[in-house]
Amino acid sequence: MNILVPNLGSTSLKYQLLEMPAERTLAKGRLERVTDYATAIQQIQTGDARIDALAFKAVHAGPRYRGTFLADDELFRAMEEFLPAAPVHNAIYLAGMRAFRQAMPGVPLVAAFETEFHATIPDYAREYGVPQAWRERGVARYGFHGASHQFVAGRVPELLGRAADELRIVSCHLGGSSSLCAIERGRSVDTTMGFSPQSGLENATRHGDLDVFAVLFMMQREGWGPAEVSEQLAKGGGLAGLSGIPGGDVRDLEAAHTPAARLALAVFSYGVRKAIGAYAAAMGGLDAIAFTGGIGENSARLRAACCAGLEFLGVELDASANEGGAGDRVVSATGARVAVVTLATDEERIVARRAYRVLAGR
Repeated sequence: MNILVPNLGSTSLKYQLLEMPAERTLAKGRLERVTDYATAIQQIQTGDARIDALAFKAVHAGPRYRGTFLADDELFRAMEEFLPAAPVHNAIYLAGMRAFRQAMPGVPLVAAFETEFHATIPDYAREYGVPQAWRERGVARYGFHGASHQFVAGRVPELLGRAADELRIVSCHLGGSSSLCAIERGRSVDTTMGFSPQSGLENATRHGDLDVFAVLFMMQREGWGPAEVSEQLAKGGGLAGLSGIPGGDVRDLEAAHTPAARLALAVFSYGVRKAIGAYAAAMGGLDAIAFTGGIGENSARLRAACCAGLEFLGVELDASANEGGAGDRVVSATGARVAVVTLATDEERIVARRAYRVLAGR
């Protein structure tokens, strides 16, 4: 079965066509500056290989859809219901999934939600102290970047030559959108993102953790409505808001050498470092830290900043390994109690695996 996995971004589209269950990549590519999906679909090149199914790394559709499902109108309605919680992400995937369904009628379409991997988080880490009626309406910690964290949960044991069920890992998916996940014996037990992707660490243009009463204060003081506040926090917050650099790209911040840019990087690395310490406590110890995503893979400086001060946990980087080398590798010092690795994630492969299980079991 050949499964096409389009991985949708705000202005880009990555894709892989995988032959399942062998997981052989038949085609892959990336399209930049995507303005409409109809044109993008025409540009996807898969050679002579047929496409038997479509699978998407969908984001948020509430408690009923914390898994992998065949997409239908009811599923789309659930994504629309939770659109206010993930306005950027859900809007992109709703548009993209509908465009592919229209362009490829009759081809099964599967939605593998990012929240699936985090379904194992225990209730004491999942529930918020909000009125019961809120919880009954679906307000809880869902977590995101699930496909990436799930890939890390499988790849780190391979790199270290150890069994997954003996490892306590903190997975650091750091990029334009960032989150950490505590992985205990292969299962997610906590994660920094909560009810929405608009929480946890600072993101490129989206704020991280924020006291909700600060939002209410500004709305009342300035007379702003929900749509205006959502636009500001989604597009002008995070590293962009802290640094004053549009887009909040870490590469631009590292090159800027301004006080505001240095502050933004310090806030970011402090948030990562603090979460690593918290998750070590939550899991009763720590065996490995994994860095992935655009920042996690490519910024030796940020990796070093995120690990600085964690020597008491047994974290010690090998400076030459951290700053040099390429590909998936261990960057911790020889003999360090906690292994630190950097690796390339493969969300499309995880999505294809999930989709194949659903389609094969129909």
